[in-house]
Amino acid sequence: MALAAAVPNGSLLLASPARVVLRLLELLPTAAFWQAVVNSSLHIFGGFLLSCALAALLAALAAGRPWLEALLAPPVAAAKAVPVASFIILALVWLDSRSLPLFISVLVVFPPVYLNVLEGLRRTDVRLLELARVYRVPLRRRIWGIYLPQALPYFRSAASLALGLCWKAGAAAEVIGLPTGTIGERLYTAKIYLQTPDLFAWTAVILLLSAGFEMLFLAAVDGLAGKAGR
Repeated sequence: MALAAAVPNGSLLLASPARVVLRLLELLPTAAFWQAVVNSSLHIFGGFLLSCALAALLAALAAGRPWLEALLAPPVAAAKAVPVASFIILALVWLDSRSLPLFISVLVVFPPVYLNVLEGLRRTDVRLLELARVYRVPLRRRIWGIYLPQALPYFRSAASLALGLCWKAGAAAEVIGLPTGTIGERLYTAKIYLQTPDLFAWTAVILLLSAGFEMLFLAAVDGLAGKAGR
């Protein structure tokens, strides 16, 4: 990247790492930078949390109800197969640009989390469930001591994958929808005005946010897994 940036007019295509870091340091103290980070994080990570809760709830309900699993199968398959860009364009017809990143984040996260949690619940040890039924273990204790330890590893794996997808899809939704004061709007502006250092700097911000949120969220899941089953 540094060699390409050194070529005449190469800085229009690629920026050197030093220029990107310098531009990032220039952006950090500005209020507009933090406004964009906060707005994008609320919409994208908020969509991730909402989708995780909805997917886990529906997976828990579908695990013992084949009719509900069959009912959910077509929309889940559609969410997996239809390109994100198609959903973004269609959603712009129904939603305003500020709601778009949250909606797309929910849509992208739901299939992997739902399917993984459902698979985890399916693999719950039947003998443990029979034992709990014989001894009339309360539902709350069954959830905490049997279902949760079984489903959490599957949920963790899905969440790790979904967080990366969530930030990519959410940022794409912002670039297309252009909600004011977001990272996607900054990316689009940098592209229009050929501000290559800004483009790479904001891309680096997305990578850092994605990695940071993933680390914190998975640490919370691991903490919950350590308490479950006790």
